[in-house]
Amino acid sequence: MSDSTASLRRQIDSGADLQSVVRTMKAIAASSIGQYEQSVRSLADYERSVALGLGASLRTIGPTALRMPRKGSPSARVIGAVVFGSDQGLVGRFNEAVAEHAVATLAKLPGTPRVWAVGERVHARLVDAGLPPAGRFAVPTSVHAIAPLVGQILVDSQTHGAHDADSELLLFYNSPASGPTYASVSQRLLPLDEDWRRNQVELPWPTKNLPEVMGRSVATLAALIGE
Repeated sequence: MSDSTASLRRQIDSGADLQSVVRTMKAIAASSIGQYEQSVRSLADYERSVALGLGASLRTIGPTALRMPRKGSPSARVIGAVVFGSDQGLVGRFNEAVAEHAVATLAKLPGTPRVWAVGERVHARLVDAGLPPAGRFAVPTSVHAIAPLVGQILVDSQTHGAHDADSELLLFYNSPASGPTYASVSQRLLPLDEDWRRNQVELPWPTKNLPEVMGRSVATLAALIGE
């Protein structure tokens, strides 16, 4: 009887220890999510500030700024694509959904797709779908690892011609929707064409005090594009 009681007590103690570990893991996960959410909000504010500056610079320079006509045929273009996935467990069809969206979208575009995957799991999904990536990057495990990842992607994609005037560069990722759901979306980063310029110019200034671009307008525009 005493052995049974001791065994039961050990099981209870083990359960309490496990519950403590789970609570700690949940707290760490919540803290990490909070850091990423704060980072996203900060980046959104920064992006809007840069966009306002771009609009002011483009209005100052005029409609011919950055005009770069495409020379090659559509079928000869390089279509660069960066597909962001997740290497965490218990995420359902997170990686499958974004991979399927990327494959379906790229199949409709003229040109040669060159894909980079962020994450081992989405890399495997793209390979299974018949679209083997040209490169693979590790998913950043902290906010501080995001900037180095962006730098690596820019260098690699530029090296393979995805920044040329006749090329395009697309991002594919899952965007948060209502509640715990998400939607697979895409965003075109390059080229900086007429549609992009028009969107920047039409962005309204938030106050009645219109801005004035100081110094050389072209240099200011180049610096803002670099951001």
